[in-house]
Amino acid sequence: MTGRAVLVTTENEDATADLVIAELNRRRVPVVRFDPGRDFPDGVGLTAYVSERGWSGRLIAHGRAAELEEVRALYHRRPSIYQRVNDEDQAARFAAQENRRGLGGVLSSLPNCLYLSHPQAIARGEYKPAQLAEAQRLGLLVPKTLITNDPAEAHAFAAEHPVIYKPLHAGAYHVDGEPAGIWAAPVKSHEIDHGVSRCAHLFQEQVEKSADIRAVVVGDEVFCVRITAPEGVVDWRAEYKNLTYEAVDCPEGVRWALIRFLGAFGLNFGAFDFAVSTDGGWWFLECNPNGQWAWLEHEAGLPITVAIADLLEKGK
Repeated sequence: MTGRAVLVTTENEDATADLVIAELNRRRVPVVRFDPGRDFPDGVGLTAYVSERGWSGRLIAHGRAAELEEVRALYHRRPSIYQRVNDEDQAARFAAQENRRGLGGVLSSLPNCLYLSHPQAIARGEYKPAQLAEAQRLGLLVPKTLITNDPAEAHAFAAEHPVIYKPLHAGAYHVDGEPAGIWAAPVKSHEIDHGVSRCAHLFQEQVEKSADIRAVVVGDEVFCVRITAPEGVVDWRAEYKNLTYEAVDCPEGVRWALIRFLGAFGLNFGAFDFAVSTDGGWWFLECNPNGQWAWLEHEAGLPITVAIADLLEKGK
């Protein structure tokens, strides 16, 4: 393989990454794809030397090689966590941490590389309290929000106006052994009990909405889709089979804020969710620094794959 490579770090089955890789292949851009947490060290080899110019050396993944100093971009999609075969095995725990800080550290420090986005920027950008504060600073409409573990405060907040509860992090959750989502849902003041004290809870004033917006930002390009769910549905993710989609323009003031939002977190990509109120206002809910978008491209006819490939091909 010759030419400056694009590295794609993601899990083995990732249809979204597949779209981007196919587009890069069509353009004859060299691509090296691997899952750092699962493929290293058995399927990936790393040799890295540091100098005043940064890291040099070679990464070989599944027979494809990339010179570290010539990597043009890294598409950090959805890699697995670094494996620990057995938490009781001290050597396995040690190796997993060494791999994370060794391979992960080199991948985070490539000298001539554009990151989509940098792993540390993604990690920082996932904190909803930081997101909400930044959105407020940029002048976006933000619902009244309370984060608390005090049942009395939560009870008083819910008594003032209609509120919803939603998790601060959409991590893995199972019910009776089956994967389950925790959707945003209305909560009444009388439903709040001492269980709130067990962890931080996020409550927001409920926006009386007519639709939702998913805004996908790639570099300085903004793609917006209006998502309409059946009447009474609070969280559209719970009703994927009954949604309608329409590509819409982004208001200039919102577009300005989104570009600056990504800049504040050092991101080159973000999937933003807004609630559209009955008077047409766009209310900021959250940003997923590595959110899904492929189904929207299909449903609304938006060239998101091309925009991502453009950015990766151009590199730094």
